[in-house]
Amino acid sequence: MIELFYETDFELKDAQTWIDWIVESMKNEGKTLEDLNYIFCDDEYLLQINRQYLDHDYYTDVIGFDNSIEDELMGDIFISVERIKDNAEQNGVSFENELARVVIHGILHFAGYMDKEPDDKELMTAKENQYLETFSSYLNQ
Repeated sequence: MIELFYETDFELKDAQTWIDWIVESMKNEGKTLEDLNYIFCDDEYLLQINRQYLDHDYYTDVIGFDNSIEDELMGDIFISVERIKDNAEQNGVSFENELARVVIHGILHFAGYMDKEPDDKELMTAKENQYLETFSSYLNQ
């Protein structure tokens, strides 16, 4: 079960489409989704979480708290909508594309993918791209 929460004025359009895409993507990975929460917030909200729980004093686009047990994915994924907007502009992509990348990036961590080492980052990016390719088909249903 995926729940969406909003700690900012932003609200995800076509939320069920996004949820269906996440569920199908993780089925493709051999995973099921249990209690998964996406919390959309602003920079300051996520900065406070970063400081309080990770002892980091910088802005970021996504933070996940993974409570998964084997192939059952669960936890909380916090996403800064402000960072997504800025990153989309910097990367020359649409807001929706950048948001989809970060949404899938967060859950891929729960599925066991990492991105600290160059080889891991390359695989993570390949997985993100794989699922981004399927995303447009969900939006066009």
